Amino acid sequence: MGEDVVVSREAVAAGPDDTATESRAQRALVVVGIVVLGFNLRPAAVSVGPVLDEITNGLSMSPTTAGVLTTLPVIAFAGFGAAAAWLARAAGLHRVTFVALLAVVLGLGLRSRTSDVPVFLLLSLLALGGMATANVLLPSLVKLHFPDRVGLMTSVYTTALAVGLTLASVLTVPISDHYRSWRWGLFAWAVTAAVAALPWVALVRHDRGPDPESRRVSLGAVARTRLGWGMALFFGFQSLQAYSVFGWFAKVYRDAGFSAGTAGLLLGVITAMSIPLSFWLPAWAARMTNQTWLVVALVVCYPVGYVGMILAPVRGAWVWAVVIGTGAAVFPVVLTLIGLRARTSEGTAALSGFTQSVGYLIAAVGPFGMGLLYGLTGGWTVPLVALIILVVPQLAAGLMVARPSYIEDQLGPH
Repeated sequence: MGEDVVVSREAVAAGPDDTATESRAQRALVVVGIVVLGFNLRPAAVSVGPVLDEITNGLSMSPTTAGVLTTLPVIAFAGFGAAAAWLARAAGLHRVTFVALLAVVLGLGLRSRTSDVPVFLLLSLLALGGMATANVLLPSLVKLHFPDRVGLMTSVYTTALAVGLTLASVLTVPISDHYRSWRWGLFAWAVTAAVAALPWVALVRHDRGPDPESRRVSLGAVARTRLGWGMALFFGFQSLQAYSVFGWFAKVYRDAGFSAGTAGLLLGVITAMSIPLSFWLPAWAARMTNQTWLVVALVVCYPVGYVGMILAPVRGAWVWAVVIGTGAAVFPVVLTLIGLRARTSEGTAALSGFTQSVGYLIAAVGPFGMGLLYGLTGGWTVPLVALIILVVPQLAAGLMVARPSYIEDQLGPH
């Protein structure tokens, strides 16, 4: 945590003077790059869930290995997220984003062709590492290029993210069925990532050499702030909920008696709820002085949906999917808060790096813990009750960061 994370105006990307003089075409290219990047930040993680049974059977994975596979996304976010800002300082924000996308392409493409379990896991980690790196840097990109439109641009890219997440949840099974193999269902998302990398070939020219006068912000410094830990805990517990859903709910639905296609559609309903909400909530949150009631309203949807799944898993399945999907829309609000709780792109990158790296360490407990509890009890009631209990610290952390404050004000002198 003591490693320096240096995020300068020139190291992260082109400086304020450059962004101020960007042509309309250049700014449009930045928007396109951010949108297609956002679209590809979740398929690597969520495309596994709908065909998890087919993957485990096809590769002869043990239940423990399957649990590791569903936990890899949060492990990648924690590990690679911690290094993302440092990499941007060393090589340039746009260059690192481009390389991250290439890692997604290679990881997703090659893992769909291998039959070796360790290689499959390593290639999955490569793809997820690229996804994690880009995910951490996106708020800084928005703060840098659109400092006065953080809410709007966060709406834009989180909506694209939600669309990509939903399509990966819904279409992976039909693609697999059409081509008669789960491998093609996974490979499809390597193709979309390859297309997304194209505008970043031009965007890498935004980067220049490091600024010797840049302000140095360490992860250790952020770790000594109340806001840093509040954001990390809030992000961590919401990600714990989300990745538990993404990793296991398709199987929860299948164990309840739904077909693989219907289970994918139900998971798709959960993710689809975030499409309109991702477009609306960030801009709305940015206009608020205090986001307390918005945080409460979203977070309480989780226990309502989980209780419903325990009591009426089949009859009310579609209703509970809508409710849980509404709760999951707290994610774009958290990303918006990362931008709102910093005064500069430098502060945004530092807060984003700490928030996501620590947050995903917390989140790793979710999918692995669900698999463990399911293995111990043979059912889904205990895992769902555990998720209900974990809503409490999520709400407490959300209330910590809902009131206005700035990370730079809490860092102290440098």
